[in-house]
Amino acid sequence: MRRLGALLGLVALATQSLAAPALGQSGADVPPPVLHGKPVTAIGAGYQPQDGDERGLWLIAEENERELKRSSFVVQDPAVNSYVRGVLCRLVGDAECADIRIYVLRVADFNASMSANGVMIINTGLLMRMQDEAELAAVIGHEFAHYRYRHLLLGFREARGKATLAVWLGMTIGLIGTLAALGGYFEYTREMEAQADAESVPLLTKAGYDPARAAQIWQQIRDEADATAAARQTKSRKDKDRSIWATHPPTADRLAALTRLAAAKSGTGETAAERYRSTFANFWPMLIDDEIKRNDFGSTEYLLGNLAQGNWSANLLYARGELYRTRGRPADLGAAIGFYQQAVAIGTAPAEAYRGIGLAELRRGNAGEGKAALRKYLALRPDATDRQMLAAMAEETTGGQ
Repeated sequence: MRRLGALLGLVALATQSLAAPALGQSGADVPPPVLHGKPVTAIGAGYQPQDGDERGLWLIAEENERELKRSSFVVQDPAVNSYVRGVLCRLVGDAECADIRIYVLRVADFNASMSANGVMIINTGLLMRMQDEAELAAVIGHEFAHYRYRHLLLGFREARGKATLAVWLGMTIGLIGTLAALGGYFEYTREMEAQADAESVPLLTKAGYDPARAAQIWQQIRDEADATAAARQTKSRKDKDRSIWATHPPTADRLAALTRLAAAKSGTGETAAERYRSTFANFWPMLIDDEIKRNDFGSTEYLLGNLAQGNWSANLLYARGELYRTRGRPADLGAAIGFYQQAVAIGTAPAEAYRGIGLAELRRGNAGEGKAALRKYLALRPDATDRQMLAAMAEETTGGQ
């Protein structure tokens, strides 16, 4: 994890996105967006850095990308990478799509980012939370807008200006002036994030997706915060993002703004929920394993229920079984076995459901049932990474895990 932390720190140095002279792509009939009262011009396909500031940011981003390519946290699955890239190309067209490199990173947190030189990072924790392709497209469109309008360069120049001003104010009128200058920088970053949100909606609409799905993402994040608080018997932190030091707008504001923008668009477009689910079906056990390791029972229980919408698929039942088995209270083990068995009965459960049944039964002291379920799993997964351990348990264990 220390290596991952260092990698993410490097990536953070070059993720946001930029702006300078351009190849123009807003469209002649559409006025360019405004940032801090000034029009921001879009770049187009094949763009290259224009000055020393921008070249410096690209050099940092390129070094970070070299580190990224060597990381074991990058998901190499061809189907997953091809699918995510296909969503981007549908949104922006093949020419601009060619300038972007997407890395799916095995990190359970909900996040995505965009770098100066066209590197987009999408965490698997984000993929876990998307209900459909339209929601994923909304995130990708937001990140691409950072690149198209070169927000990282704008942010860099704003930070440099504010830092110079803060030093001068610190020498003249003290701490209050310094804080005011720095607060202005964070206001600027929030404005860039709001602009990226706004630019994602027309991208969704033009590509034929349902633009309302962009707002739904933030409703879910807020509801997850409530679920975490309820399970931990604490106050929800969903509105803790209202601060002058916040880099992003409050989630409530983003939800309201995206809802208004989507309502102004005609038609609904597609969500492509089934295509999304089928693409990540084989990926699901890994996503669930990583999600449960976040150790946030309330959030994960809410997330699974929200994905199910009352229609519990085999994959979601398997995930719920894993969640309850991992928490491991006496009543949880029985509930987990029930969820696994429902998943198996549907007929499309991952083989890992038998693994879950076996481990839960062994913990309950039911050696015969536990061993039989583990043997079934090993027959279905002869290349299982934990085969040696589970084979020993299936043959020799008489109780407990």
